[in-house]
Amino acid sequence: VLAVVSGVIQAADQGRAFAPAGAALIVAKAVGFLVGAIVVGQWLSKVVFRFATRLEAQGLLLSLALAFCFGLSLVAGMVGLAPIVGAFAAGLVLDRAHYAALRERTGERDVSDLMHPLTTFLVPVFFVLMGMGVDLTVFGHGGVLGFAAVLTIAASIGKQVCALGVFEKGADRLAIGLGMIPRGEVGLIFAS
Repeated sequence: VLAVVSGVIQAADQGRAFAPAGAALIVAKAVGFLVGAIVVGQWLSKVVFRFATRLEAQGLLLSLALAFCFGLSLVAGMVGLAPIVGAFAAGLVLDRAHYAALRERTGERDVSDLMHPLTTFLVPVFFVLMGMGVDLTVFGHGGVLGFAAVLTIAASIGKQVCALGVFEKGADRLAIGLGMIPRGEVGLIFAS
């Protein structure tokens, strides 16, 4: 969705209408990228972490995880997708089983634990920079506010529909659906 909306905005910035064929091309690129990143990334992740287990160095787990994230973000940008798509793919690729031997040898914590100090610093910076980049005058147009309302409603309904797929006994589907509503980072990217 982010890639299609970005395509619509780019077409509008260039003074031309967005063609449905353009949307199909963007969706095909996004699906192709995700499938390719997962297939190649799963293989590459196993190989890289197996090799890293043999090295006598500290901090490899965090360094390699960040390299995967930034590398896939770069590739996503090169094929015309938002870099966040590459970061998402990296999250799908980095399987704990691939780096379990490295963690065992080095005694390092899990990637999410290693990322905590970095995210504690960078997440607020991201939100501030994204917020500063948003042109708030655009929200003064009724059409933009209407479109934002439609997107918000569609996203909220979509999350609730997805929550219906939870079959665990006693699960609060409403809470699960509400929990899937994003914290705002993707919304800020859209707004920017």
